[in-house]
Amino acid sequence: MRMHFRFSFYLFVAIGVSMAKAGPTEDLFKGVEIDAPHLVSQAIAAGADPNARDQKGQLPLFLALRGESFQAVDALLTVPGIAVDEANANGETPLMMAALRGQVAWMQRLLDRGAAVNKEGWTPLHYAASGPSLPAVALLMERGATLDARSPNGTTPLMMAARYGAIDAAELLLSKGADATLRNEKELTAADFAAAAGRETLAARLRPR
Repeated sequence: MRMHFRFSFYLFVAIGVSMAKAGPTEDLFKGVEIDAPHLVSQAIAAGADPNARDQKGQLPLFLALRGESFQAVDALLTVPGIAVDEANANGETPLMMAALRGQVAWMQRLLDRGAAVNKEGWTPLHYAASGPSLPAVALLMERGATLDARSPNGTTPLMMAARYGAIDAAELLLSKGADATLRNEKELTAADFAAAAGRETLAARLRPR
């Protein structure tokens, strides 16, 4: 009994010491994780960099959008120094994550704050086309997204929509001039992507005539 008490006491002390050592940056990421805007704001006021990276190279704004911690997103976007277009270790921007999740209202706010519609490699339109939201795709197209943007392996947004995204998004891209004849590094076309997903009707529409 006494040994169990001592172990519990020392464990409590160790946890307390660990919490006491948590600094503003740790508090910032915790605020993002639990969607606590007051903790986010307090951490930044205490000196945390709103554009700090965690051990995996992820940024607070990207993580907040990925985790749908929308109150934390709102708090971060009120910070004058927030870098809305900063990419994480994988080259992904907050706009790309919002596009993938179909978070159109947040996409609009990011775009209004200067987030880039077009970039080298994978683009926000690739991500939007991979997701379920036609409005996300339409918004980026309205803002000047390059329809036939090529990823590092030559994949286009149309290819991503054909296999992974909404079928009506693929049809919208096609109707606006996306090139269905393009091939990626594996010599696959958008029709091949659609066929691989069992979308035979869409595949037939995408095949060159």
